[in-house]
Amino acid sequence: MQSLRRIATKYRRKYAKPVPGWGLRQATHTCVLEFAQVLVPGHISLIELAPSILSADFAHLADHVRAASEGGGSLLHVDVMDGHFVPNITIGPPVVASLRKATELPLDCHLMIENPGQYIPDFVSAGADWISVHQEACRHLHRTLDLIRHHGAQVGVVINPATPVSTLSEVLGIVDYVLVMSVNPGFGGQKFIPNALHKIRQLTEVRASKGLNFRIEVDGGVALDTVASVVRAGAEILVAGSAVFGSGDPTANAKNLIKAAMEATLQKV
Repeated sequence: MQSLRRIATKYRRKYAKPVPGWGLRQATHTCVLEFAQVLVPGHISLIELAPSILSADFAHLADHVRAASEGGGSLLHVDVMDGHFVPNITIGPPVVASLRKATELPLDCHLMIENPGQYIPDFVSAGADWISVHQEACRHLHRTLDLIRHHGAQVGVVINPATPVSTLSEVLGIVDYVLVMSVNPGFGGQKFIPNALHKIRQLTEVRASKGLNFRIEVDGGVALDTVASVVRAGAEILVAGSAVFGSGDPTANAKNLIKAAMEATLQKV
């Protein structure tokens, strides 16, 4: 995987536009399957695997993170839940701070919480590199996204399965990535909701028509039986929890997902 990272990084630096808000850590660890699916002029798609620690063994979290990284995971997805916006409670800034000590991979913090703006400074201080907030949780979405940018993190916006892409029309120009939920948020191990593919395709069309540069992330039910359709629809950042950490070896599981994603990019549709 190290040789693949070096090749992809070299190619990206030569041909791709820089992604707003990316720092040294993100650039160094953008491991990746890079392929010539040009969505807008100068835009090179990068397929990345973001293992979700929600499904990891927290008694051995550092070991699981290391294993997923060795398998090709290029950022860590951190699901933050408050028991109000979603029916589950997970972790907060202290765990993010501990993760920051255990890995150099970018930390992709997905805030499934009410009043996310109140906690953004704490997560950035703890070591979050990317922060995404839900359209449904933000009364003043533009202001909240600006706050993430102000604190130096990469800016993401999330939509739930029942939320249409059109609700993001006024903010797509100020985000670095859009996270499409392909399950209802709150729990790992759920079944993929197929309509997410339609949303991913819509986002690729909007991005191309408006000349925007946001990336598309998908979270929920991404596994060996769904990853091909997700990638062919246009997703570039693949969040996977159970498929990586649920059973077996996380390193081998991550490699298999990346292999399946790469093969999907080569298939005719």
